[in-house]
Amino acid sequence: MSTGAKIQELENIANVARGRIISNSNKTNTPHLGSCLSCVDILVAIYFDILKIDPSKPQDHERDRFILSKGHAAAALFQILAMKGFYSDTLLETYGQDGGIFAEHPPTPDKLPGIEAATGSLGHGLPIGLGMAMSSYIKQNKYKVFVLLGDGESNEGSVWEAAMMASAQNIDNIVVIIDFNKWQATDRSIEILGGGSLKEKWQAFGWDAVEIDGNDMTQLISALSKKNNHGKPKAIIANTVKGKGISFMEDDNNWHYRIPTEEEVGIALTELGIET
Repeated sequence: MSTGAKIQELENIANVARGRIISNSNKTNTPHLGSCLSCVDILVAIYFDILKIDPSKPQDHERDRFILSKGHAAAALFQILAMKGFYSDTLLETYGQDGGIFAEHPPTPDKLPGIEAATGSLGHGLPIGLGMAMSSYIKQNKYKVFVLLGDGESNEGSVWEAAMMASAQNIDNIVVIIDFNKWQATDRSIEILGGGSLKEKWQAFGWDAVEIDGNDMTQLISALSKKNNHGKPKAIIANTVKGKGISFMEDDNNWHYRIPTEEEVGIALTELGIET
């Protein structure tokens, strides 16, 4: 398959995923749509092109690991895992039901195949991922670890403690992706705890850091597939748009909490080119 065809295929998968996430939000009253939509392209690139994984062997010791540290985007991850074949779409029919395993954040790994860590208490994903990456060295495995953070989550001190340790220990089999959609909870990220270059911050902590358009599939694949420099962890600052892909949701923080109506779902699916 040519590079152009591969990128188009991934973009088509991302469109389908967005449609499923939006429809599910309406059906199950699941919030955090904006946060889910901003990182869909990242998740699709990782799961459908980058990770060395076999959905039929979700506990293979040699598998690559992915941790959704911004656990409030679980509604996106759940759809991606089903589309990748970790479990049947019929399992998703239990979404939002009492006693079900699909909640607003990822469950513990024993509850759902493909989940590496229960997240949602922000700032925990990178320390867990770092432990996994260090274990890979100790056990002489070859797997890599990918961790997706939110830009608001990057305010957490635990993120930077883990960043320092990864650099100090020369852990070069871990990649952090920051979903930099410029919003956190109730306001612009820059208004909460100030601005400054995320790229320069990660570089100051000893990481190789690159900045890309996180909603551009070509740039994502290029950055994610490039091998880490020897002895250095890698950070990818992925500039994204909250609510990406839907005109009336883009960069509107109301969609951090709002649930779409059936009419809005229809409009969104039409914009995505999905027949209803």
